[in-house]
Amino acid sequence: WRGIGMVVHAWLVIAMAAGLAIALPNPAVVVAAGVVIGSRQLGLAILMHEAAHGLLHDAHRWNDRLAAWACAWPLGISLTEYRQYHLRHHTYAQQEEDPDLVLSSKFPVSGQSLVRKLLRDLTGLTFLRQRLLPMLYSLVFDRRVSQADGAMVLFNTALIGLAILNNVLWAYFLLWLAPFMTWYMAVLRVRNIAEHACVSTENNPWRVARTTHAGWIARALVAPYYVNYHAEHHLFMSAPCYRLPAIHEALQEQGRLEQEHTPTASGYIQVLRQASGSKA
Repeated sequence: WRGIGMVVHAWLVIAMAAGLAIALPNPAVVVAAGVVIGSRQLGLAILMHEAAHGLLHDAHRWNDRLAAWACAWPLGISLTEYRQYHLRHHTYAQQEEDPDLVLSSKFPVSGQSLVRKLLRDLTGLTFLRQRLLPMLYSLVFDRRVSQADGAMVLFNTALIGLAILNNVLWAYFLLWLAPFMTWYMAVLRVRNIAEHACVSTENNPWRVARTTHAGWIARALVAPYYVNYHAEHHLFMSAPCYRLPAIHEALQEQGRLEQEHTPTASGYIQVLRQASGSKA
């Protein structure tokens, strides 16, 4: 029930933020709502990740159905393909065979390079290059659309229809599509940097992932659903995400994190400073 509750929570936050912006459609409220919605879109991706480990629901069938319909497909992601890809990441974390190594091996970069990457995210250029153009290429030249892309198109078509019925078509573009193209892509990058950038590449499970301390603002906007406890997730990947804070506390009390030199950061600002080569 905790897993189901988190999925319901994500969609309730999205609905409440959108409803507030529709009721008070001034630019500040719309932008703030878009940030919140983009963060919960990341939350849906995190809950899909939880399901890839079979941790969203005790019953495998319902775990996969819930994740596919309510988390993965609205974002155009295949749970099956993601699970295969992601479990390879856990098997070979930070090694040459790690499919996620490309996301972290380039760091640290210069401060200017990091700013350019984030600006590409926030202006939609990353979404255009990584998501939209590949989907259009597949449709035009391969004459096919993946199940995940097709589900995403149907989901967006339904949202457009709902917006038209309520005479708020602008809300679809500003309160779902724009956050997905911008803030979601930016915080997805920040999450990837925080988890594995500038950590050890030795084959030591205690040192291949970073835990980042997060206050309530960071948890709301950058690190929903305990995703900041990434070192603990790699050490105990069969533990549901809501158990990770307790695992972190236990390891701290035992002195294991310090003893094993497990990477930790005081916050996401510190992570971005490390990723940009700053010692401050």
